[in-house]
Amino acid sequence: MTAISTQSEKIKKDFETSNQKRGTFWITTFGCQMNKADSERMAGILKKMGYKEAKSETSADLVLYNTCTIRDNAEQKVYSYLGKQAIRKKTSPNLKLIIAGCVAQQEGEALLRRVPELDLVMGPQHANRLETLLNQVDNGQQVVATEEHKILEDLTTARRESSICAWVNVIYGCNERCTYCVVPAVRGKEQSRLPTAIKHEIKDLAERGFKEITLLGQNIDAYGRDLPGISPSGRRDNTLTDLLYFIHDIEGIERIRFATSHPRYFTDRLIKACADLPKICEHFHIPFQSGDNEILKRMGRGYTIEKYKRIIYKIRELIPNASISADVIVAFPEESELQFENTMEVIREIKFDQVNTAAYSPRPNTPAASWPGQIAEEVKIERLREINYLVENTARGRNKRYKNKIVEVLAENINHKDKNQLMGRTRTNRLTFFPKSGPDNLSYLPGDIVNIKINEIRAFSLTGIPVNK
Repeated sequence: MTAISTQSEKIKKDFETSNQKRGTFWITTFGCQMNKADSERMAGILKKMGYKEAKSETSADLVLYNTCTIRDNAEQKVYSYLGKQAIRKKTSPNLKLIIAGCVAQQEGEALLRRVPELDLVMGPQHANRLETLLNQVDNGQQVVATEEHKILEDLTTARRESSICAWVNVIYGCNERCTYCVVPAVRGKEQSRLPTAIKHEIKDLAERGFKEITLLGQNIDAYGRDLPGISPSGRRDNTLTDLLYFIHDIEGIERIRFATSHPRYFTDRLIKACADLPKICEHFHIPFQSGDNEILKRMGRGYTIEKYKRIIYKIRELIPNASISADVIVAFPEESELQFENTMEVIREIKFDQVNTAAYSPRPNTPAASWPGQIAEEVKIERLREINYLVENTARGRNKRYKNKIVEVLAENINHKDKNQLMGRTRTNRLTFFPKSGPDNLSYLPGDIVNIKINEIRAFSLTGIPVNK
């Protein structure tokens, strides 16, 4: 054996030994679907580096919090978690403590002063660089990575939470300037991935047995506007609509979803594509945030409530069975009782399948945080209570259309509260529970698409039995 080959064998053995000593990791994810997708990628990097998933947070050798700063209570929850780990680190000095995501980007080096036990502070644009940054930590550095970073095509292999449904990032960042929102500041400018790279990732997922994919973006309808490509007619070729046509026929993928949409960019052409392409699920998540035009203007949303309604009516014209979900903020600065009632009226009129509600929360370095007319906490609580009551009743009313109907459900997992049941979602995104066994002694497993006759409805879920269609 030559000296060179002996040295190569030694390097390989040292690397394998190092990987065996990596220990265990634990990731806690706060916030949106984008964060969940980032956490899956970071978990994939840690697995590749030789870390194993810990059985509990308190036993892990590396603890990573992937954080959200969209609401103050989410941010405060992060600090509570960090405090417990900082105490633990006093008796376990080899513990690696990492804060990633939007709080990390927002606070940067200030986090080290607040929690000096931290080893790594990294913004969401740096998720794919986790291995490089951890190597710096292993060399004794305390690392802060919050500078603007060009997100290259993702070559990492995510450790997916599901083996059936997968997130696929198609655009990072956000160029909007909503006056209440900190996301553009912490997630950076829009960066669209190339259509060919997205298709390659989805093909790989299909080959590994995934049945459903959800295309993700902070503002997914803006996909492609930073990419070259103008047709002879002057229409841009790289839009979300074009991407849906481009990926639709990938063999093995049964369902395609996308989120989150912005009314400013939701076009008739996109709606028609969703009606024409059979794999696109009949569910649209389109936040409207307020039912009052003056509030929408102050929010910087760039549309009127009349335009928003036109989008919904067009969807229901072309896709009558579609479900619509939304986000709404109550108690925005100077919101009057009448303006709040306008929001309630939109929910009554449109009859959403689901609405994610939140009371306005002032965020650092956003214009609305310093405006006069901040609403008192007790008013916020009361408006949130009122709107939640309406949302629940509206959702229950919408679910009545499923009673005694047969729907297709993709089984995603076993119901942890009842091991004899599977849980999955309809094409319209309704969570549905049903027995593992069906007619003719058939047994069903996660990954199966099953015809379910709905016999019980609740505000936000359904129960049924398998049937032969």
